[in-house]
Amino acid sequence: MEVLISKLKNMKKIVRLLLLITISQLFLQGCSSKKSQLGVFPQLGKDKVEDVIAAMTPEEKIALTVGVGDGKTPPPGVPAYNPKSCISIEDHTSSNSAPLFTPIVDGCVWGIPRLGIKSTVMGGVAIACTNPNDSEQEIRYTAFPSETSLAATWNTELIEKVGAAIGNEVIESNVDIILEPGLNIHRNPMCGRNFEYFSEDPLLSGKITAAYVRGVQSQGVGTAIKHFAANNQETNRRSYDALISQRALREVYLRGFEIAVKEGNPWSIMTSYNKFNGYYTSENPELLKTVVREEWGFDGLFMTDWDGLGSAAAKIRGGTNLLMSGSKAEVEELMAALKNKTLDEKEINRSLEYVLNFKIKTPRFKGYKPSLNFDKVAHETLARESAGEAIVLLKNNNATLPFNDDVKTIALYSKGSYYFVASGTGSGESKPKLSVTVNQGIKNAGFQVVKYLDDTYTNFVDTILANNSTVDDYFKRRIVPFHSELNLSKATIAQQVSGSDIAVITIARTGGEGHDNGYIPLDKVERNLVRDVCDEYHAHGKKVVVVLNVGGAFETASWRDLPDAILLAWQTGQQGGNAVADVLKGDVNPSAKLPTSFPMKYEDVPSAPNFIGEPESEKVNINPVLYNEGIYVGYRYYDSFNVPTAYEFGYGLSYTTFEYSNLKLSSTTFADKINVTVTVKNTGKLPGKEVVQLYLSAPDAEIEKPIQELKGFTKTQLLLPGESQLLSFELDARSLASFWSGMSAWVADKGDYQVRIGSSSKDIRLQVSFTLPKVMVVEKVHDVMYPYSLLNFVLDELTVNNNK
Repeated sequence: MEVLISKLKNMKKIVRLLLLITISQLFLQGCSSKKSQLGVFPQLGKDKVEDVIAAMTPEEKIALTVGVGDGKTPPPGVPAYNPKSCISIEDHTSSNSAPLFTPIVDGCVWGIPRLGIKSTVMGGVAIACTNPNDSEQEIRYTAFPSETSLAATWNTELIEKVGAAIGNEVIESNVDIILEPGLNIHRNPMCGRNFEYFSEDPLLSGKITAAYVRGVQSQGVGTAIKHFAANNQETNRRSYDALISQRALREVYLRGFEIAVKEGNPWSIMTSYNKFNGYYTSENPELLKTVVREEWGFDGLFMTDWDGLGSAAAKIRGGTNLLMSGSKAEVEELMAALKNKTLDEKEINRSLEYVLNFKIKTPRFKGYKPSLNFDKVAHETLARESAGEAIVLLKNNNATLPFNDDVKTIALYSKGSYYFVASGTGSGESKPKLSVTVNQGIKNAGFQVVKYLDDTYTNFVDTILANNSTVDDYFKRRIVPFHSELNLSKATIAQQVSGSDIAVITIARTGGEGHDNGYIPLDKVERNLVRDVCDEYHAHGKKVVVVLNVGGAFETASWRDLPDAILLAWQTGQQGGNAVADVLKGDVNPSAKLPTSFPMKYEDVPSAPNFIGEPESEKVNINPVLYNEGIYVGYRYYDSFNVPTAYEFGYGLSYTTFEYSNLKLSSTTFADKINVTVTVKNTGKLPGKEVVQLYLSAPDAEIEKPIQELKGFTKTQLLLPGESQLLSFELDARSLASFWSGMSAWVADKGDYQVRIGSSSKDIRLQVSFTLPKVMVVEKVHDVMYPYSLLNFVLDELTVNNNK
């Protein structure tokens, strides 16, 4: 009997144990549909992504869909942390010894340790690392030239090198992805963020972006091309609704992104704040799912811009995968949507596949150990090289530049000569501790400067900064450029002439995020300064150079006849002052070309009448902005309607001259492609590079077209005097096509096409024609993204003298 009782007791224990095991298994099955061979839970990178997703709780799924935000609402099992400190982001565990330097973070994505999911860190272009114990100790990224400056090089090989250097700094700073580059079209020169964008032309924008992306991602970190799409103004930027025709969208505002996606393969795309054609871009399935994923083949991540408007659930349903920077309200909305069945959990699951596949590529996930160091000397050298190649020579009467051997002492006028604007402001702002000024660059090049002007302007700039020492750093960099100019008397200017060999005046401007301040002409004091300096120096047989330290297109027509030379330095980063001196001295022969047109006056800009939509006092919740100019943006408008510009698209002078010859086509009848070749020869006395541009003039038998469009470009090697180079281009069927909205197709019209090879959009050197015998439907696409309001494409107010 005792034996039987003992056996029964043991059986009860066994039953209880089996019951406990069964309950445990049921619990685990609730968390995971499949056990990993390496652990209880599936592990990201070792098990299938779909199995990892199936193992997540709804709270965890939402946590990986919404960014960290303030870091105080983590998913269960993950400790809260300060998203601006990466000490605890490493592995979400406490550490007794923090690293000496930690990365500065613009955004974070949660990790889930039990599933092997690590957090992801996103960074900007300014401060890379800082010592949490000493705010004075920090490592800053190299401040390379702004995007517009880089586009002015027209040199994709150089841009790829710059991208690789940036990528190296990102990965060595313990950051997974840089939230760059921006490639929105320069629709209007007033846009405050134009310095962050490449060009008014989608082909140039797309090609330069693709090179930048390839360079950065070659280092094992990601990019986020932005702001997608039609994000062309800062006024009402979170609420305006851009109303754009399907054709203008396809040909102008989406085309650069399409090229960047197909040729650069970016890890991610950041959507914009604005609406277009009635939908927030982040909520638009036709844009994100149909066009970008289905038509372009994009398999990367869609993330929102930081803290935009709209519905979290609508964004997920629309195709966005990651909501940044993340908020408690978004988490609560998504949890409620799942509970109320207004959002299918399968939609979240599909979205998470993109998030996890993105995470798998990151260096943090792969266990990369950053050095928190990079080759500063090499990167500064590259920054100086790229800045020099970005500087555009706009005017050079009587070979004023480069300086001849008689120039020993230079009179530097204007506060801009003593304070160089490295970039615009906002999230795209580079923040070098020191930017080389024109004054410093001139001295570094071995020239003397007029001491009185040096002391006077240096004290003036120092006083401006001292009087605004408590201003937030975000605004501090705007203070000197926006401060009124020192009002020098003509008598004071006259006193400096005898002690100097030439005068240089630097006009500085900045613009930035949140403001449409990208186009601010000379004020009265500045205009008087340029006039008075030119008058006094010319009266003594001496010359004057104006340097423009600006972010984009600038008004020059009212004063450009006064100085002898004009140098467009853009906002060329921390080495800008040295690069200006290199060009002035002749160590660098300018080879840059304008990536954006310089209008004679602002009123000539085709979008000027409807740039920001309704006036501020009349705006409603959603502010409609009519893109009535349609496809006629930039040179497409100026060239087609014979509207004069101060300096045309693609313009830029050199210290040498080039001859174009032997333009040849592989065929005079188009079948599927045509190869174009041309020979360029340096006919001057100095080594130099030339940007050769291919424009195509298409027949308009069936649909109206611009008089010409850029379809290719290339930059020569450094050609010695007398040296030639054979250049080649390829025109495919897409190069011939326009978008026909009625057919939802890219169609090439039948007829004669003219290939125009030039040094700018106006300086066409050679022309040759070929024929397309019949209409060709190049690509059929979806009929999506049409505007809800009729647009008026009549440009009468702007084209009174239409001589097209």
